[in-house]
Formats: sequence, structure tokens, C-alpha cells
Amino acid sequence: DTGVGKSSIVWRFVEDSFDPNINPTIGASFMTKTVQYQNELHKFLIWDTAGQERFRALAPMYYRGSAAAIIVYDITKEETFSTLKNWVKELRQHGPPNIVVAIAGNKCDLIDVREVMERDAKDYADSIHAIFVETSAKNAININELFIEISRRIPSTDANPPSGGKGFKLRRPPSEPKRNCC
Repeated sequence: DTGVGKSSIVWRFVEDSFDPNINPTIGASFMTKTVQYQNELHKFLIWDTAGQERFRALAPMYYRGSAAAIIVYDITKEETFSTLKNWVKELRQHGPPNIVVAIAGNKCDLIDVREVMERDAKDYADSIHAIFVETSAKNAININELFIEISRRIPSTDANPPSGGKGFKLRRPPSEPKRNCC
């Protein structure tokens, strides 16, 4: 949904700043940030998609091939939590099979006007095996923790995965050498 704080979360993570007058995203914007996680560098390539219904049809272009998706709702607006469930269904039906899903209940600094109970959101996230975090882009609450948890859940690309076989190596097959004619 529009106005839940998707862009504010991205700006807080990438630039460590907050603009209370941020303009609504038109279509999508793209940002990157590289972070150290354990002994690896993780580069986040972030598509911040518009929340307006008229841009909904564009969403598959951005989540297709993604390793993770963060679905954001506003804890002060119950209808945004209902809409979030539709996005989860969309991702599960049309997104990559092993996509890491994170649910962010944004604006947790506005606890006195809360409409979505934290326990309800957490129970829902648990039921779909998703990450759950309540965040405040305004006050920089749990923003980095959200991305750290995503890093933790994305399979390692280390050549020697930890014992137990839980990791796997992502590798492009070697290309054939190009041969010129004549």
C-alpha cells in the first residue's frame, strides 16, 4: 500500500536518513548497499516499488529472480495488513520458489495509534515462515536488524558450506569461448 513507509525504510537502510516529506514512488526506484555479514559481503540490490494499485501489474518484474522480498504494512492502518496478505499470496504463486519473505510492520514509533497487534502479525509471519520485524524508519528502529535477518536466511555462496549441507553455491556455468569465423 502507498504511504506505509517502503521508501523510508530503504532510505534509512541505504542513506541512514529520514525525510518526513518524501514523495510517493512512481513505478519503482533502485538503490544498493553492501554490508558485511559474518565473513561475507552481501550486496543488496533493492527495488523500491510503488504502493499505488495502478502500479501493481509491474511488481512481478521486480520480484522475479529476487532472493528476498520485504512486504511492509503500517501498524496504524489495519487495511494495510490485509493488503499485505494478498502480496504474500502473489509472491508464493508467482515469485521464485525459495524467496525469503520478510514482513515489516512500520511506524512502530506510533504505538498509541496502533491498529495491528504485534502478536497477530507475528503469528501470521510464523504461519508462512517469514521474517517478522516491527520497524520505525523515522526513529531508525530495527531497520538494520531487518536486513541482517535477511542476510542470515539467504543461502551462503561460500565454496565450503557449513557442515550439514544447508548451504549451496550459486555459480554461472563457464561460457564457451567465442570463435570468430574465417
